[in-house]
Amino acid sequence: MPAKELTNPNAPEPKPFLESLKEFPANAKNYFGELQLEMKRVTWPNRKQVEGTTAIVIITVFAFAFFFLVVDRVLESLIPGIQRAFTK
Repeated sequence: MPAKELTNPNAPEPKPFLESLKEFPANAKNYFGELQLEMKRVTWPNRKQVEGTTAIVIITVFAFAFFFLVVDRVLESLIPGIQRAFTK
C-alpha cells in the first residue's frame, strides 16, 4: 500500500524545516500563553481533600503489603511440600 494512500488527503503539506524553525518562537509563546490560561481554569483540591486522598493511598499501600506478605508466607510453606511430593 503506497504511503500516499495512508495520509489524509485534506492535510496541509508539511512546511520546510527552516520555515518551521522560524515559527518556533511564536509557537512556543502561544503554547505557554495557552498553558497559563488553562492552569488558571484548573479546579485545585483543597487541603482537606488532599489529606483525605493521601490517607486512603497510604492505607491501601499497607493493606496490599500485608496481603502480599500473607500470600508469600502461605506459598513459602506450601512450595517445599509440593516439591517433595513431585520428587519422590
